[in-house]
Amino acid sequence: MNPMNSEQGTSCAPAPARADRPGSPASGRPDCPPGVLELRDRVDRFVRERVMPREQVLDAGGPDAAAALRTLQDEAKAAGLWALPLPVEFGGQGLPLAHYAHLAEAEGASGHGPAALGSAPLLDVLMLGRHASAPVRERLVPRIVAGELRTCYAMTEPETPGTDPAQSATRAVAGPDGTWTLHGRKWFISGAGEADLVTVLARTGGTDGDEELSLLLVPTTAPGFRVLRELPVLGAGGQWEIALDGVTVPPDHLLGARGQALRIAGERLGLGRTLRCLRWLGQAERAFDLMCARARTRTQRSGPLADRQLVQQLVFDSLLAIRTTRPLVHEAVAELAAGRSARLETGLAKVAAARMLQQVADAAIQVHGAAGLGPDTALPGLFRTGRAARLLDGPDELHIASVARRVLRDHPGAPGVGVTS
Repeated sequence: MNPMNSEQGTSCAPAPARADRPGSPASGRPDCPPGVLELRDRVDRFVRERVMPREQVLDAGGPDAAAALRTLQDEAKAAGLWALPLPVEFGGQGLPLAHYAHLAEAEGASGHGPAALGSAPLLDVLMLGRHASAPVRERLVPRIVAGELRTCYAMTEPETPGTDPAQSATRAVAGPDGTWTLHGRKWFISGAGEADLVTVLARTGGTDGDEELSLLLVPTTAPGFRVLRELPVLGAGGQWEIALDGVTVPPDHLLGARGQALRIAGERLGLGRTLRCLRWLGQAERAFDLMCARARTRTQRSGPLADRQLVQQLVFDSLLAIRTTRPLVHEAVAELAAGRSARLETGLAKVAAARMLQQVADAAIQVHGAAGLGPDTALPGLFRTGRAARLLDGPDELHIASVARRVLRDHPGAPGVGVTS
């Protein structure tokens, strides 16, 4: 069962949701069922009270970060907040996309929120649930949902354009017994340094053409698999480069049919981009709250920053950016929840949300002054995410061109203008 299109979900008694006050960037959300409002408020409190205070430890990586994440995951399970959108058949709670979208903003206000609450592997779980062989699905997917195994997705390569996976140079060759042997390099892979399983896009035949690309599930303990280096993004870690030097995997680790990589990848793209947008909204709201708190409490000889017109301009522009972006994102959610491709809607939402997060984080840094550049607030990380957002899942230019071509292709043309006397 796909929880993203299911009406099965978690139901809770109604309770007031946080921050739905006049002037809040959280105002203007689409209607949300009362039970989901209460659940959103619980997720919001968990992220703010438990995840955010541990962010510095989690950001540092290493054994301390792993222990802190395990503690948070145990707390999320005890609170009944674990794996909310993941399929029930694999151990999740089956919250449908239309409901989970209301929680994803609160969950994503911290970059560690999805991992702490067990929703981070959603795309991989849905992909494996649909396309993995029965033995792989039954053996591995419940363990992924339970948080026992960590996954990542490897498509981009150092020497080929990330926007054109058809140029992938990584190869997988099938032996006489069907065993696959992989050779190649992949980079900018989120979480690869701690992953147990990586889905690899590789060429499985020929030298050119989309039909020659396949997806294979590779255990990171396999001989020949190497983590080459961590790739800091604007100074922060979390992305990795890997090598596949003669890695072998069994025949049943092929996902779907041979040559179906781009079709399978396309299934996760729309949802993946929309989930990112929802989380970026949560992060922008966090930056906005920090900016307003700073403006109200920081006082100079001439009075509080909140009285300065240029600061008021930054607040207004940031609020406008958040409020005008949210409907675009939720329009994409509605299209995906209805089972439609939503390519135009996700393209618009992705560009708008990435720009919005960078704008709001930048404004918050400006209001904080030098303090906004240092380690005492979340703002450097939020700005870094906003800047990287304009490249993740395709650069802005790719989405702009794709949306414009689609609009122009489908436009009926200028209506005729007739003048009669």
